[in-house]
Amino acid sequence: MGECVMKQKARKIRRLYNEKVLSGFAGSTADALSLFSRFEQKLDEYHGNLSRAVVELAKDWRTDRALRHLEALLLVADEKNTYLVSGNGDVIEPDDGIVAIGSGGSYALAAARALAKHTKMGAKEIVQEAMLLAGQICIFTNDQVVIEEL
Repeated sequence: MGECVMKQKARKIRRLYNEKVLSGFAGSTADALSLFSRFEQKLDEYHGNLSRAVVELAKDWRTDRALRHLEALLLVADEKNTYLVSGNGDVIEPDDGIVAIGSGGSYALAAARALAKHTKMGAKEIVQEAMLLAGQICIFTNDQVVIEEL
């Protein structure tokens, strides 16, 4: 809250749609939980079709009077696709499959891309190291990292 970290072990990742989809957020927790619920409805409605669900969520988010004011970003992924979804109607699929959000997102993204390009580290190790590096630079990114794999 502001300049104070209230909870270091907050879980910002959820498994959805029979544990086949990972969804994570940055921003307001209450807003993100509302978006998780709406996104889960979209996944059910479109029978787990991640691409369709994120496009429909982005449309609703941008046009729905209540959703329009939510302050959060979502990252969603299944075994084939990864998307960043915003309230501006953005649905971004990263070119290299690497994406990050949140206060330390830029640092983690840069570290992950460098590690992916210049090492033989696996995805889990890259995520771990990128998050630890981001935590050393950004005061709002901590070193209490939980990694989920599909």
